Amino acid sequence: MTATTTLLVIAKEPRPGRVKTRLTPPFTPAEAAALAEASLADTLRAVAATPARRRVLVLAGEPGPWLPPGFDVVPQCAGGLDERLADAFAGCAGPALLIGMDTPQVTPDLLDVDFAGCDAYFGPAEDGGFWALGLSRPEPALLRGVPMSSPVTGAVQRERLLAAGLRVRELPPLRDVDTAADARAVAELAPHGRFAARLAACTAAGEQRAACTPAGEQRAAR
Repeated sequence: MTATTTLLVIAKEPRPGRVKTRLTPPFTPAEAAALAEASLADTLRAVAATPARRRVLVLAGEPGPWLPPGFDVVPQCAGGLDERLADAFAGCAGPALLIGMDTPQVTPDLLDVDFAGCDAYFGPAEDGGFWALGLSRPEPALLRGVPMSSPVTGAVQRERLLAAGLRVRELPPLRDVDTAADARAVAELAPHGRFAARLAACTAAGEQRAACTPAGEQRAAR
């Protein structure tokens, strides 16, 4: 990647009840938020280690101690996710690559893209969405109206790029962390990160809770 590229991370402040709600159960809302914070911290660390002209956190909420130095923080706009992604690109004057906070296994090597010979980068997610989108000339209209959080999100977004005549280069598919099964699979891919460590701690806490809960209450909870 050249130093002319902007790296964008779109994220939510990791607060209980606002993030990773599909992790509850088996985890508590506080544990789900702690896992989201660890995922975001690992993501930001990878971005910080990648050469870039500018690093921007597009945030819903307020920054916390998990934010490393070297990032500009801008608020997300109102509207659906397609509008918020489009607005993030609208603030870029040159090549930009956008990722989310749900792939803590991401590495600087994956983010070190070169737009020579292509107009766009597309990183498909295993659930049918996408984990990365790069545009050599950011055009917000390419994202507006794309159905988000759908099994066809990635296919529709990629077709938008091709229909606009862009030369698209593929990034490897990655798995988003949405469920407990996702969390375990991703932690195995990045066993030395903050996310894996936090998952191990939350899993141990859950096992301890289960051990301390009478069998009758466990059956009632089901």
